[in-house]
Amino acid sequence: MAADLTTSAKDRQNVLNNRYALEHAERHLALGGISYQGETVFTKQQLIDLFDVSEATIERYISTHADELKANGYRLVKGKNLKDFKQIAYGPLINEGTKTSILGLFSFRALLNFAMLLTESEQAKVIRSRVLDIVIDVMAERAGGHTKFINQRDQDYLPAAYQEFSYRAEFTRALGNYLELGSLKFGMYTNKIYQAIFHENASEYKNILKLAEKDNMRETLYAEVLRAIASFENGLASQMKSFHDQHQRKMKPTELDNLIKEAERSPFLKPILDEARTKMASRDLCFRDALHEKLGAYVQSVPEADFERFLGETSKSLEDRLVDPDTLAVFKRLKER
Repeated sequence: MAADLTTSAKDRQNVLNNRYALEHAERHLALGGISYQGETVFTKQQLIDLFDVSEATIERYISTHADELKANGYRLVKGKNLKDFKQIAYGPLINEGTKTSILGLFSFRALLNFAMLLTESEQAKVIRSRVLDIVIDVMAERAGGHTKFINQRDQDYLPAAYQEFSYRAEFTRALGNYLELGSLKFGMYTNKIYQAIFHENASEYKNILKLAEKDNMRETLYAEVLRAIASFENGLASQMKSFHDQHQRKMKPTELDNLIKEAERSPFLKPILDEARTKMASRDLCFRDALHEKLGAYVQSVPEADFERFLGETSKSLEDRLVDPDTLAVFKRLKER
């Protein structure tokens, strides 16, 4: 995970949204802090001591990154809350003084956020490096040793894969029955659908994810991407049949190419395609350290809910899902549709 946390807000948030990595980091970094209202917090003076920087430096970063730090747990306390805090922590706060009327507190998450921003401190650099190592270890551990198939830990993966398999069968039949081209058309038009949805063919995708030749790329796709592919395949199969029934002939490749271009520009498919591109680009960069350069504009920080979805207690390996009664019930409903 070769992220420069000091310059990339998305990379910082990907770390800070991973509560499993943060819990591990809080235990193993052992940075101290004060227990207050059920969490560990740090004062400005403690950051000055930890990072060996001036108060002016701390204040400058708070000012220039206020929204980000507040979103990750930095807050001001005053009045009764400040009085309660002083009663708990007066001893460690010698340098804060007893006349303080307002005090800034950093949660552990906000402290890490600050360490990711701070370029003047060697200790902050060490913390950034250790946190990135922890993120890699925690994701590999919770994903069962490898993130190549982390997509399969999502409870929506198997139903989406089954659905896409069904629509792919319909699309394959349509290619065979309604397209005027030889056997190469099956691989060719599979790639054209991939390129329409996420701007890469199968070979490019495999290279980016460092998949082996024998790996089935569809087994690594997220549920949202599989649903986008299924929508494309289903729509094209229907249009090809309609064309054949109307014109009493097979389509020419150029005619099918035009249908694919129209589908890619369709306002009806735009939300599905945008979601698929965003999920693929963002999750692969975060979970698999794989950059889809052609989808660079779609990269966002991965929300906390996705860490729960792929690493949390409700996520399961594919083997566990295959024997889950709830999953089998979903398959039964899909089969009967």
